[in-house]
Amino acid sequence: QVQLVESGGGLVQPGGSLKLSCAASGTGSIFSRYALAWYRQAPGQQREWVARISNIGDTTYGDFVKGRFAISKDNAKNMMYLQMNSLKPEDTAVYYCSVPGRGYWGQGTQVTVSS
Repeated sequence: QVQLVESGGGLVQPGGSLKLSCAASGTGSIFSRYALAWYRQAPGQQREWVARISNIGDTTYGDFVKGRFAISKDNAKNMMYLQMNSLKPEDTAVYYCSVPGRGYWGQGTQVTVSS
């Protein structure tokens, strides 16, 4: 049974930073075999893709990121991260980590950007 658990969310002022973490258990070497991704869902909106990292470490980002976020992973630790800088109120959402190719999702962590 694969479990993904996000952490690191919270309340931050506009312009601030947060680093989200995603810990995987029961996966074996899944982080080294599959692409991983972060998604987010704001209240009343559809879930949207934020960032993706391939099994070999290539990264891509949603257009709205504009160089503010960085996705990374540590295969040995079965950990994935999302460093978020220059946060804006419109980044407020629940952030989810995922192994899209396997249909695995975490429960999400709330990020609120507000003064």
